[in-house]
Amino acid sequence: MTSPLARRALVGALVLTLAACATQAPPTPPVQPAEPAAPAGPAPQPEAVPEPEVSQYQPLDVARPEFIRTTAARYDVDPAHIERVLDGAEIRDSIITAMSRPAEAKPWKDYRPIFITDARIKAGRAFLAEHRAALDRVEAQYGVPPEIIVSILGVETSFGGNMGSYPVVDALYTLAFAYPRTGEPEKIARENSREAFFRDELGQLFAMGGETGLDITTLKGSYAGAMGWGQFMPSSYRDYAVDGNGDGKVDLFNSLDDVFASVANYFVEKGGWQRGGPVVVRADRAAGAADFEAEGLEPRYSLAQLAARGYTAASPAAHRADGVSLDATLLNLDGVDGPEYWLGFNNFYAITRYNISKHYAMAVYQLAEAIAGRDPLAAAGNGAGRVEA
Repeated sequence: MTSPLARRALVGALVLTLAACATQAPPTPPVQPAEPAAPAGPAPQPEAVPEPEVSQYQPLDVARPEFIRTTAARYDVDPAHIERVLDGAEIRDSIITAMSRPAEAKPWKDYRPIFITDARIKAGRAFLAEHRAALDRVEAQYGVPPEIIVSILGVETSFGGNMGSYPVVDALYTLAFAYPRTGEPEKIARENSREAFFRDELGQLFAMGGETGLDITTLKGSYAGAMGWGQFMPSSYRDYAVDGNGDGKVDLFNSLDDVFASVANYFVEKGGWQRGGPVVVRADRAAGAADFEAEGLEPRYSLAQLAARGYTAASPAAHRADGVSLDATLLNLDGVDGPEYWLGFNNFYAITRYNISKHYAMAVYQLAEAIAGRDPLAAAGNGAGRVEA
């Protein structure tokens, strides 16, 4: 629903909201509405301007030759090879349609039931039990709890059951050169940015093929071009995927050791995951408190600042450990029973780096809590200690 990480910051708000990457993300597609039932993991993430930059719409007969030239030069790939691959690629209307209606656009009360189901919780618990030893080793190395990794795989691909059926080349070719356009002037810049993002990912796919030896024309994934168990975008595959079993290869399609380690590495390197830190806790809103919509998803407010606005942790919830920040952001969700307020900490923000959506991150967190046998709607986040300003 992929990146260590710092190759660039992508643009535009996540569609899936990458994928991953899922983002995967979502379409970063988990249970699938249109195709990948899992959000394209470390996928489309908004931040930095990808290359090549798309400053305005270009017809395919202009954009494609320029893409071939720049990709060949940037990644030292034979331009004739790029040409042959693109000759076999197809622009698919189904991909354009799916990209035009991301699951994250749904209100929380409709989004949550897609992922938090009895069947998915049961499958997640069985998967966790089966792979507990390997997941515990990954937690010891990276500090990411097993249930979080398992939840990502459940949301992104239903534990490997749905890794996507779109040819990755077709998905990225479509979105790189035919990204859906609304014709609305205020959306032109974002649509250009999204097209630039996917054009860059298509270029990175050629680089990934050369580095891994994978035949990119055979790869299948989400409609956003995310691949494997964790739905990594090509950039995330190159930046964050790691060899978890020491066989000298990185295989996010067939090696669960590589998958577990790569998801954890993504959280640490891209998201700044804090070992032992809290994720999110329910918040109470004081009577008379003014409406407050936090700026972005990054935890930039102290608990004292949020309390001064009338929003406090509903109960003791998270452990303060050395090096763990308790700055938070306020999350407003449209719940079944009305507005819900939550405080999202650094590790919640880390999940949004997989797919930039508060709904996606909350679904991952709540599914993880349920898989671990805890109440996902409880005020406490991740179980332990107290939140102290």
